[in-house]
Amino acid sequence: MLRDWNFEIQLDEQSDKAIYLQIADAIIKDIHSGRLKPGDALPGSRNLAQLLKINRNTVVEALNVLLIEGWLISKERQGTFVADTLPDFNDIQESNLITSIAESTLDRYCHLQFDDGYPDSKIAPITELARAYRQIFSQKARWQMMGYGNELGDLEFRRTIVQMLNHQRGMQVDEQSICITRGSQMAMYLTAQQLFTDGDHVIIENPGYAPAWRAFESAGATLLPAAVDKDGLLIEDVISYLQSGKKIKAIYVTPHRQYPTTVTMSLKRRLELIRLSNEYGFTIMEDDYDNEFHFGYRPVLPLSSFTELKNYVYIGTMSKVVAPALRVGYLASNDRILVKKVGDLRKIIDVQGDNIMEQAVLQLIKEGTIKRHIKKATNYYRAKRDFTANVLNKYIKDKARYTLPDGGLAFWLVPNKPVDWFHISKRLQDKGIKIINPDVYSFDETVNGLRFGYGSLSEKDLEEGIIALAEMI
Repeated sequence: MLRDWNFEIQLDEQSDKAIYLQIADAIIKDIHSGRLKPGDALPGSRNLAQLLKINRNTVVEALNVLLIEGWLISKERQGTFVADTLPDFNDIQESNLITSIAESTLDRYCHLQFDDGYPDSKIAPITELARAYRQIFSQKARWQMMGYGNELGDLEFRRTIVQMLNHQRGMQVDEQSICITRGSQMAMYLTAQQLFTDGDHVIIENPGYAPAWRAFESAGATLLPAAVDKDGLLIEDVISYLQSGKKIKAIYVTPHRQYPTTVTMSLKRRLELIRLSNEYGFTIMEDDYDNEFHFGYRPVLPLSSFTELKNYVYIGTMSKVVAPALRVGYLASNDRILVKKVGDLRKIIDVQGDNIMEQAVLQLIKEGTIKRHIKKATNYYRAKRDFTANVLNKYIKDKARYTLPDGGLAFWLVPNKPVDWFHISKRLQDKGIKIINPDVYSFDETVNGLRFGYGSLSEKDLEEGIIALAEMI
């Protein structure tokens, strides 16, 4: 039974101590003072995050530290509780209750981390990018290089992205229908701020991409989770929401390779979703975060390429093509008024993008460097995907279900029986291996599946991590 526990804490963003450590410290103090007693249940991470008005991932990190060190325990399908047997509090100084704990669990322990699908920065064309960047400085007139540009992005760069979208992804946009942003997350935030107001609802995939959810909530929208299966978003859930009388302003989907499950939305569901969008007037926000690396015959064209779709926002990124640190994303829409509003808002908070970087990337595109890199990287990641599949077949095939992804940089693993992911995360941390706990991409109840990226890990690390995971599921 959940106790009436009022979590009182003043978070100090200026402190040298990380926010998640401040949260963990406060929970330990409440345990020590008796406000929290052994066996007491804690609110879920989502509720705590809403209470503290912070990123849910920060709460998850704090709870993970407390689980690892024994202050809390996790019970399958029940929640998180104060442990019956607690660590010796007196051995920990109040001034740095768990700083040393956090260092040992999050730094020293983690020599191997399964991310959610990062590219391998070792094969990124960094040398070519640096060369192009230097050439931009030497070739452009100083007044032209240092002056303010267009809030929608460098015109020539926009035209190049437009050409790519129209020729390779079947879309029909022009340079006035697109805005260059500092990564796809900025594109989602700007769109949400201009699209949503208090009282609006947005349908999201569950499991799904939580950073997008936070962008929508920050604009006043209420989230409505819809389930996902092997064919993508369940249209029945969408119809149920549409018929409920709620004000549905948009739906956010990752139809090409759904995050986190990697499934592709079937053509039948794509067509039905487009029909519903046109009938009910809601906008389809399509996040095509993982388009470039495709191992099959050809990638699936975006929903936004269907000419009959009346309301869409299409979001993409260059970060996986070059390197994660390269923050170049974009949004495109057939609603030019919305794009202009996005540009106006962007000008308030950022004036413009990184024109010099945009021109450097443009040079790499023009000279064919990006095209050659994508071809080389696709072969590289296909081989690494196949290696990962072989290791999974060797150690996990009798314990979990997974499919061979036809693109992207991640696998989706579903154990044959329910598992306690907090407990597994703790045991893996003890071995120096960190996973992204499924709670991060679960809307409410933690999904019994794990997304793990293979692109950035060596074959040695992949095998070590998979063997360790196989021992625990």
